[in-house]
Amino acid sequence: MRTLANPFVPALLAAAALVACGGGSDVATNAKPAFLGPVHTTSYDGVGDDLLTAGLGASGLAAPVPPAYANPLAPTAAELRRSAIHTNYRAMLDMTASGGYGRYYGPNVDAAGTVTAGEGKIAGTEYIAFADDGSGRQNVTLMVQLPAHFDPKKPCIITATASGSRGVYAGISTGEWGLKRGCAVAYSDKGTGAAPHDLMNDTVPLIDGTRTGAASAGKNAAFNAGLSAAELAAFNAATPNRFAFKHAHSGQNAERDWGRTTLQAVEFAFWAINERYGELEGGERVKTFTPRNTITIASSISNGGGAAIAAAEQDGEGWIDGVAVSEPAIEMPANPGVRVERGGAAVATTAKPLIDFTTVANLYQACAALAPSVASTPYAAPFAAGFAGAALPIAPNRCQALAARGLLSAGSTASQAEEALQKLRDYGWEGDSDALHASLAAFEVAPAVAVTFANSLSRASVKDNLCGFSYAATTATGAVAPLAPAALAGMFATGNGVPPTSGVQLINNLGKFGPARDFLSASPEGVLDWNTAGAACLRDLVTGTDAAARKLQAGLDETRRNGNLRGKPTLIVHGRADALLPVNHTSRPYAALNRKVEGAGSKLSYIEVANAQHFDSFIGLPTVLPGYDSRYVPLHVYLNRALDAMYAHLSTGAALPASQVVRTVPRGGKPGSAPALADANLPPIAATPAAADAIVLTPGVISVPE
Repeated sequence: MRTLANPFVPALLAAAALVACGGGSDVATNAKPAFLGPVHTTSYDGVGDDLLTAGLGASGLAAPVPPAYANPLAPTAAELRRSAIHTNYRAMLDMTASGGYGRYYGPNVDAAGTVTAGEGKIAGTEYIAFADDGSGRQNVTLMVQLPAHFDPKKPCIITATASGSRGVYAGISTGEWGLKRGCAVAYSDKGTGAAPHDLMNDTVPLIDGTRTGAASAGKNAAFNAGLSAAELAAFNAATPNRFAFKHAHSGQNAERDWGRTTLQAVEFAFWAINERYGELEGGERVKTFTPRNTITIASSISNGGGAAIAAAEQDGEGWIDGVAVSEPAIEMPANPGVRVERGGAAVATTAKPLIDFTTVANLYQACAALAPSVASTPYAAPFAAGFAGAALPIAPNRCQALAARGLLSAGSTASQAEEALQKLRDYGWEGDSDALHASLAAFEVAPAVAVTFANSLSRASVKDNLCGFSYAATTATGAVAPLAPAALAGMFATGNGVPPTSGVQLINNLGKFGPARDFLSASPEGVLDWNTAGAACLRDLVTGTDAAARKLQAGLDETRRNGNLRGKPTLIVHGRADALLPVNHTSRPYAALNRKVEGAGSKLSYIEVANAQHFDSFIGLPTVLPGYDSRYVPLHVYLNRALDAMYAHLSTGAALPASQVVRTVPRGGKPGSAPALADANLPPIAATPAAADAIVLTPGVISVPE
């Protein structure tokens, strides 16, 4: 911890003294970092356009759709940016007033938490560039937003690395916290991104989301699948109308470098701040603002939160002062030697990496969603009607296929579903997550993540069609078809980088009756069983010993974290009910590992929020997902509170809260029409929790109360 009052004055005085004594200055020139390509700079007036809302304001972000493109087949860079900010902000948050938007968070809620009558637009300058090694193969998009009200007397930076597999604007809801406080915000797409390489037409996205031919783009492509002309022709002949996505098919194993690219974004932010506010010496800007006099907080959510953790571990040069993250994806060591307890009882299965527990979810979740014990949970009834009815009995067929493989032993569909649900619990999912399996299965979350990460960790090429999977648009019956040109043109803005997304579906190339949408494809026996063979293949890559499995496992080992946060104060916030990134595999064991590694020097506090899960945006879909609104509170509120606490700690020395469970209160009421969120639903993070709420951390052990 350090407090900063007027941090840049000593450096200026030292430089002035050296000049006065005739010795010249030892302050370094503000040279652009060598890893950066050309920097594109745009200033926004905060009226017609701005950093936070792209000119839409709080009311425009609340609208279900952004303004239309003048030409949907060729949207401009500015139009794509506006749509990307709108899409990504809404993808992270409950946008309903009853759920908290415009009252507990949102552009119109100022830094002090006061609801204003304004639109919350923020003037400033945006800097965008690729980070690359000169090959054009990496081309990680980095962005810095420098608000016009940045205060050189209180300089601060917050990271907002992209969540999921999204593009650079995916961190905008986290960046909001920093922009409101006049902090520079450092973004990285961490080598992922929403816009694909259209292999059939050989077009690629540029850094601004506009598209052009691959040959014309050259090294300026945000992503190119890297096939030779002969390979591309052969691929298109065998599997036409397919797409390659950067996270899956770059061959870079991007997760290995998520920490490094987050640190690069911070370095980019320092360069931008000094270019704008650094002192002039000999007509050149110098490094007036440095890590010694600027508060820097590593933050973000989900995969972006995991990237912040990785950056803190890898930060050997002191770029980062503190960490405040939400629901981070953390790849634990293979043998971490930690113990997780809940209510005094040890959790049997913990600390598995994402590809491990996600491939388990991919096998069992669709069957578990039919369990009678979860029939009243959100989306369970529509799931059963759509995926277990006579017309499309693919979920019960999945149950039976698992039984045929010896993965379930029960006889009836109902008993098989209950057994599958217990399999998930036994593998580390909390019972709190039971209510989420039906909706996540219906949205194909586990297969989407499993295929993407299996490809990435394996450094697979798109031409490998790993486990028979590919990406394409389909007809209503599931057959591969060309994608609507307008969908491709706008995918930089609307896509999430991990199909299914924006009209691109997950394809099983090995269906008995030909390539088809994954859940509509037929097994080798001609059964519609949600492609059990594909799910089993992905699982075998995690557990197997053949060459393909060893390749994935080697890539996985490159992504594992070590628990050493180098003494940095850290707040991790996670929802207890998280079914995508279960707490028993991520934040809980990591907190125990950190205490084991850093011992008494650890400054990590873990905040577990009851009645919170991974997707705040799902709470804001009461028509589609009734029951999320009555059961769950927005985790985003607690990320903002953690950031407030971390900033206060770094700027004034205020104590950080101790590890604890925050006992939130669900809104209740009728699913789909829950009463408005109120203060009583969102108790504060306690400075000192009650004994019944305290999480106890000892070296290698975390004990979480019921």
